[in-house]
Amino acid sequence: MRGPLARFTRPTEVPVVEEKPRLDNDKEIGVVDNQPRSSDGDSDADAIDSNAQAGVKKIEATTKVWTRSSLIMAYVFIWIIYFVDSMQQGMGSLLTPYVTSAFAQHSLTATTGVMSGIIGGVSKLTLAKILDIWGRPQGFLVVVLIMTLGLIMMAACNNVETYAAAQVFYWVGYNGLSYTLSVFIADTSALKNRGLMLAFISSPYILTVWITSPMAQSVLDGIGWRWGFGIFSIITPIMCLPLFFLFTYNYQKAKKEGLIVHKPSGRTLSQSITYYFWEFDVICLILVSGGFALFLLPFNIYSYQYYGWQDRLTIALIITGGVMLILAVVWERFYAPVKFMPWELLKDRTVLGACILAAVLFVEYYIWTAYFTSFLQVVMDLNVTQTGYIGNIYSLGSCFFSFIVGIAIRYTGRFKWTALYFGVPVTILSIGLLIHFRQPDTYLGWIIMCEILYAFSGGACVIAEQMAVMAAAAHQHVAVVLAMEGMFSSVGGGIGGTVAAAIWTGLFPKKLAQYLPEESQANLTSIYGDIEVQLSYPVGSPTREAIKLAYGESQKWMFVAATAVTGLGILSVMMWRDIKVKDFKQVKGRVI
Repeated sequence: MRGPLARFTRPTEVPVVEEKPRLDNDKEIGVVDNQPRSSDGDSDADAIDSNAQAGVKKIEATTKVWTRSSLIMAYVFIWIIYFVDSMQQGMGSLLTPYVTSAFAQHSLTATTGVMSGIIGGVSKLTLAKILDIWGRPQGFLVVVLIMTLGLIMMAACNNVETYAAAQVFYWVGYNGLSYTLSVFIADTSALKNRGLMLAFISSPYILTVWITSPMAQSVLDGIGWRWGFGIFSIITPIMCLPLFFLFTYNYQKAKKEGLIVHKPSGRTLSQSITYYFWEFDVICLILVSGGFALFLLPFNIYSYQYYGWQDRLTIALIITGGVMLILAVVWERFYAPVKFMPWELLKDRTVLGACILAAVLFVEYYIWTAYFTSFLQVVMDLNVTQTGYIGNIYSLGSCFFSFIVGIAIRYTGRFKWTALYFGVPVTILSIGLLIHFRQPDTYLGWIIMCEILYAFSGGACVIAEQMAVMAAAAHQHVAVVLAMEGMFSSVGGGIGGTVAAAIWTGLFPKKLAQYLPEESQANLTSIYGDIEVQLSYPVGSPTREAIKLAYGESQKWMFVAATAVTGLGILSVMMWRDIKVKDFKQVKGRVI
């Protein structure tokens, strides 16, 4: 992570400070040259930070030389990338139950995402290093390649294990791509407008919610889920490369104008390997990723072990994971020459509170959404297209409401109130109501009402949470605090998926055994493991009604757990400082 790295030589790309008079002000939303004058008329305040890491210097130089049209084009490219990725992600979430069912492992639907979520989150800290040391475009290209590899692996997988491994690559790439684009937004927008810009780049979800469901249905009815992933493995890199070339072109332009002077590091190959090994704190990365994965995995698979919780493998995984996490803390505290976790930033109550809120929101989200699409099809008797529309209410509503939140933050200059008085309380209300409403024979409109409330509150929480971590840090630390927030989110998602899988595998088969009529008891295993078998029983038949009752009992406890954990969100928001961002100058150059 970024921070005092006195033991190592920094990459030696030294910027030459360019002084340029201010051309405009940033009182209104629009492209501005964010260059306050010093008393002598020069733009000293807009000079490239000589103490920043090389990647930060590069982006500051880029924003000083690019034109208004380049800035607008960058945001257009970012919007297109989000549009493509939101289509793929939305379709993929609908296909996952059918992928796991294809291998008779539908109950592992939540489990497949646990390790991928954890590693995807922890890897953001490594990606932050790449962005800060090598540069934003380089990190962007790396995650695009990883995401493409994950899509290829999903298309070619022949078992759940391979699909889970593909999910790791995909979510490392997908989360990394989203994170990198968020850093681009932070680099190229004034803080008071950033909430609005974050809402803008999320706006493709408002359109894709109407596309992904029919697309998933068409894929299942036609080319099959393999080609559903395969097509996007071709489209994704094609849509991402124009942004890479735009930033690279403007970086080369900055070099030609003398804003950045490259000097060789003087290190040999072996010295460079050693340097980056410690710089990226590989030991901590392995301990944290492996520790969380091994500790949480038994909660997902214990029901498959002969002795359940008492099985030696289950106990060994929990102990090994716990020991690795303890070793990670000891290593960082006493031995790491370069800290992977920026403790000095975590001590800031606003940053820590925002990270806790991020974790809480993802824990509760992954608990109650893990089997939501299956519930809508099996219990509410909806087809894939209808399921997608209901499931995408959150994306549609949160993206729409985030514009309102962004405008409110711009004109009030503050963000804490949006989460404290609206976002978190309404989230708790909406999840709590679903304890009662998400049951068999419930009127679908009540579920939709709760989903809409949840979506609006989610839009407020996410924007406020990201604004909190960025407002509490200097531009030099924006990438790392966003990575920390992303790591807490992903680990929270892993925990949420783990809780969901533990509740499901612990309750659902027992309730099936309790409710299934005698003639269907012999099929209990196939009903438990395959959503298509569940759907094969006619609506109203004794077996289908038994399955619906088992879903309802299992889902109820998921919502109880989700509601309880979301209460921590109120305490985390209360920790924040009420920072005024309206006149806060954080970034340099030509920005929004």
